[in-house]
Amino acid sequence: MRALTHRFYELMDTLPEAKRCRAIHPADLAESEEKLYDYLTGYLGGPPIYMQKRGHPMLRRRHMVAEIGPQERDEWFLCFRQALEETVEHEKLREIIWAPIEKLGHHMQNKE
Repeated sequence: MRALTHRFYELMDTLPEAKRCRAIHPADLAESEEKLYDYLTGYLGGPPIYMQKRGHPMLRRRHMVAEIGPQERDEWFLCFRQALEETVEHEKLREIIWAPIEKLGHHMQNKE
């Protein structure tokens, strides 16, 4: 999970195709990376690190300060998909991880 979240934010920070998604994040991505790692660990079945540190995630509410439309969502998907391909060797495991991530990404969209 650590390699996946690290690569995800590296891609977001460097891919020109992800510039709108990157623009809604803070300049320093370290805290975002840590929070995503904590959240995904629990979201995907591991220990609930995020909840232990920060309480209920309320992700959609926390992200309402940023306009997340189809383009930002799709750029987020692009980065996550590529990071998943690069860091998770087994195709079946990538599929298992992707299904709930895709639902999450659609849930986070807050504008058309």
